[in-house]
Amino acid sequence: MATKSILDELDMEYAGALGDYVARGGEAALEQAYEVGRRALSEKLAILDMVAIHHRVLAALLRRSATREENIQLVAKAGEFLAESLSPFEMTHRAFMEANLALSRLNEILEEENKRIAHALHDEAGQLLAAVHISLEDLARGLPPSARERLQGVRKLLDQIEEQLRHLSHELRPTILDDLGIVPALEFLAEGVSKRTKQHITVEAFKGERLPAPVETALYRIVQEGLHNVTKHAKATEVKIRIERTDGQVICSVRDNGVGFDSSGLPSRSDEQGLGLIGMRERLNALGGTFEIRTGPGSGTDLEIKVPLER
Repeated sequence: MATKSILDELDMEYAGALGDYVARGGEAALEQAYEVGRRALSEKLAILDMVAIHHRVLAALLRRSATREENIQLVAKAGEFLAESLSPFEMTHRAFMEANLALSRLNEILEEENKRIAHALHDEAGQLLAAVHISLEDLARGLPPSARERLQGVRKLLDQIEEQLRHLSHELRPTILDDLGIVPALEFLAEGVSKRTKQHITVEAFKGERLPAPVETALYRIVQEGLHNVTKHAKATEVKIRIERTDGQVICSVRDNGVGFDSSGLPSRSDEQGLGLIGMRERLNALGGTFEIRTGPGSGTDLEIKVPLER
């Protein structure tokens, strides 16, 4: 947030540049408006801050104006000046929107690649393993009992490899998400995590039509990351996943009864955050969504995600 001294400096800079434009006009004076806006943006001022500066300066100029005609001309010139001073904000907003679109497209490409690799692991590698099992069965028929027992040990190892490949395939891209939607996919995810960690994980969800595919993918990945954090840090015994659909948005939460932590220790800057939080934020930014983490020492953690559906 800008300090009072910076705001005072910008007030003076804005007043001087606007006075020049009202008195002389021309492109050179408008360039000053752009520079004032660029400095305000670098000082992390918002558009409303710029409008407040404009109103203060304009009010002071209007008090000095003598006639109604001068007032009308002054307001018109001031409006042109304000529009130019806001152009750096407009350019930044457009760049942000373009970056969001590019990020959304990148996420789609990555999910498609995940789907392709998951298909190869599940189907193609699975078929190869099945062929190896058949070959071993044929080989075992001509061997003595002791050798067949050793081959049985090899077959058990192959079964473990097949189970690991199925797990990797699901982690990359669960087919149930594409086929049945977010609710069955989350139930399947919760069941798998619960078996591995012995945590009691429940899913409460809305009934009705499916959500848009990008929203389902984003929610699944964020809940997946949330459960990963719970199993790694929370020391929880119970986790509740809740997903509800309201007018215009979907709300999803992951709540645990773990040890929690001091939320004031969460980094606010994106370059200080872990990859998990950055991934959540970027996925949601592309959809216009938000997330919030509510926690405290000894009080568990609540991750709440909100995504608009009319975007």
